Amino acid sequence: MVLFLYFYIMKKYPIGIFDSGIGGLTIANAIKSVLPNENIIYYGDTEHLPYGEKSKEAIQSFSKRIIRFLLTKRCKIIVIACNSASSVADESVTNIACNTSIFNVIDPIIAEVSKISTKDNIGVIGTKATISSGIYEEKLKKLCRNRKIKSLATPLLAPMIEEGFINEEISNTIIANYLSSTQLKNINHLILACTHYPLIQQEIKKYYRNNVNVIDSANIVANYIAKKLEEDNLLNNEKLSEYNFYVSNYTDSFEKSARFFFEEVIKLEQVNIFS
Repeated sequence: MVLFLYFYIMKKYPIGIFDSGIGGLTIANAIKSVLPNENIIYYGDTEHLPYGEKSKEAIQSFSKRIIRFLLTKRCKIIVIACNSASSVADESVTNIACNTSIFNVIDPIIAEVSKISTKDNIGVIGTKATISSGIYEEKLKKLCRNRKIKSLATPLLAPMIEEGFINEEISNTIIANYLSSTQLKNINHLILACTHYPLIQQEIKKYYRNNVNVIDSANIVANYIAKKLEEDNLLNNEKLSEYNFYVSNYTDSFEKSARFFFEEVIKLEQVNIFS
């Protein structure tokens, strides 16, 4: 009876999600679509964006504070919806959650990509922090030593998307400039190693004329989370979902962009946990 009550209560607790800004809302949106009954609490650390330009130590410090905040909101799991933060999330970050599972956005992609033929070349684009960490290459080569990985830092893409430059001449020019790099020559698959990038997925596919498989990272992560919640008997069965959004520094323009990312009218509340 006690165990039944424990799971009954836990199922109703929210999924915590965080990112340095609004890119992680692509993950939140995908989770909302796959798991419409789940409550979601999102924290965007707009005070310190972008994480991709910060040091490993700084990102870890920010992540720890946000995780502690989400724990006060009784989140049943926490998703690090940021590749830069995921790439440096070691035990010092994940262990502070005690009995609450913390998921990153890298491992679900690695699990999916590991199924691809070893003869295919894999491309990875992301922030400077993610690419310089070498995390994708390291994890993929653990599963398949002969896998060919070609990585490229694309630091202009996230701020471009944050400013709303999507499917325009300027965005197409920047995307083409990066993807034409010799570092990505002869790839068969492309990992979008930044949670902002699903929003320009169609532009990237258009550049490659559908000759390169552009991996849909947001849906892969959402389905991975759904599977884990089901395995742990933590799926919420009630149909009254609630979404709460917090930021460390509020602006009107950010709220408008957040609505675009989440595809719903949302209200942001400023809660600065760093002061």
